[in-house]
Amino acid sequence: MGTATKTQLATGESVVGAVTSRTVLGVTAATVVLAVACLMQWVAPGGAVVGIPVATLLGGGLAVAGCGIAVLGAGSRLGYIETTPSRATSLAAGCVVGMLWAVSGGVATTVAVGGGDAWLPVAVVGGVAGALATVLPREDAGATLPAAVVIVGWGGAIAASGGGGGWTWAPAWSSAVFPGTEIVPVVAVGGALLAAWSGASAHAGFGAEGRQAGAYALVGAVVVGTLSVLVLLVGFVVSKGITPVLTGASLTGGTLGLPFVDAAVPWPTLPFVTNQTGGLYVTIPGVFPALVGTLWLVFGAIVAAVPLGIGAAVFLTEYAERGRFTQLVEVATNGLWSTPSIVFGLFGLAFLVPRLSGGNSILVGQLVLGCMLLPLVLLTCREALLAVPDAHRDASAALGVTKWQTIRSVVVPAAMPGTITGVILGVGRIAGETAPLLLVFGGAPYPSNTPDVLGSFSLMAQPPFVTNDALLAPASALPYQLYTTITAGVFPKDEFTTAAFGWGTALVLLAVVIGLYAVGIASRRYFRRKLHHE
Repeated sequence: MGTATKTQLATGESVVGAVTSRTVLGVTAATVVLAVACLMQWVAPGGAVVGIPVATLLGGGLAVAGCGIAVLGAGSRLGYIETTPSRATSLAAGCVVGMLWAVSGGVATTVAVGGGDAWLPVAVVGGVAGALATVLPREDAGATLPAAVVIVGWGGAIAASGGGGGWTWAPAWSSAVFPGTEIVPVVAVGGALLAAWSGASAHAGFGAEGRQAGAYALVGAVVVGTLSVLVLLVGFVVSKGITPVLTGASLTGGTLGLPFVDAAVPWPTLPFVTNQTGGLYVTIPGVFPALVGTLWLVFGAIVAAVPLGIGAAVFLTEYAERGRFTQLVEVATNGLWSTPSIVFGLFGLAFLVPRLSGGNSILVGQLVLGCMLLPLVLLTCREALLAVPDAHRDASAALGVTKWQTIRSVVVPAAMPGTITGVILGVGRIAGETAPLLLVFGGAPYPSNTPDVLGSFSLMAQPPFVTNDALLAPASALPYQLYTTITAGVFPKDEFTTAAFGWGTALVLLAVVIGLYAVGIASRRYFRRKLHHE
């Protein structure tokens, strides 16, 4: 009977602790979402959501989370909630909480006194007290109660601030002025992260599992924050550039001729993407010449760098002995990948331009970007080749095939997904490069014609036997045109302002980079499925 009663009590304690910790985590997640929405200006910090002021929701969310964490810590310490805490909290947690106590005490003193140096001793005493209160007690109390004090205090300050609309922060060490509407969401996110760490640790019962759960919660919050920044960046560019890009667009404004049939069907039109930039008869200027120039640059860089990078990686991995030579190549490759792009542009200007074209040209731009792409292709391909199990090589050799056949038919296909990953990353970098293009590639910023590379090949009876005037002529590219638009400050057409055309160009460039990523990811999935015979 006693055992059954004890089991029921333990079960009830576990349910109370689980419900409380899940409530804390849920409220914390909602607070983070609302704070991020305020940072992205989707919600005004001084406004309201469902009739409740945003500041009240943010501050109340932190206060509820802090009180819940305090309940979990006190309940565990008094034995009402079953946990397995360690004897003390980690020193790192003590340092973090102590620093937050110091900052909170210093800010509160400055607000109360109105300035002066009184904040310094308060901050020192508060920091030491917070660190000791975290490190000295048992983990269940040290990891919750000091953090709860900070979280509840910040929540009350946010609720009392009214969203921060009436005050600013102008630090003496900077000329910038930070409005309260931006500081309040940042403070809310910081308090929510602290609550997530403490709540996740309590939810897992403290101890080793609790510390792991707290670390996972922080890592997950960082991932969400990173994705939020990415969404903010993309959303901001789209919101600024979508209007010029859609100027004159129509779903049925164009016609598409059907082959072998004397008929045409309606076709969507997007003048900003398909029109020339300059010209007397261009009513809606577009970025088509720069778009084509960008694609030619990327295509030429891939053709120049990928075969050479894969070949070098195969030689270093499969043929060369591991020694000083391979180590020297690794050091040189890492150094080249970290070299600033302007250095590659100077190399092209000093070495390639006099020998190939005598001036800016598409070919030199392709070779310069190919030199930038080559180190990453070599590094990623070599790592992918090293990751191929030796059992694959041994099984192929056991069938009596040559080493080259093994490399060509077994090793390289198995390493292709990793190699494509490196190509994707490199293409994303070179597609938006501007500095080297200013030195070796750029021509007229607003051209009236598109480089006809395919139609400019011609044969001759003397070396090099094939020439292409379009490849040896300058052109325009999206990043080069965007840079020119921003720095020149004058756009030669009345249809768009300089800023509008610049944002539209930035949106098209972003779409091109994402499209190249999509092609690379699709290729990687294809090789993975082929590798696993799906």
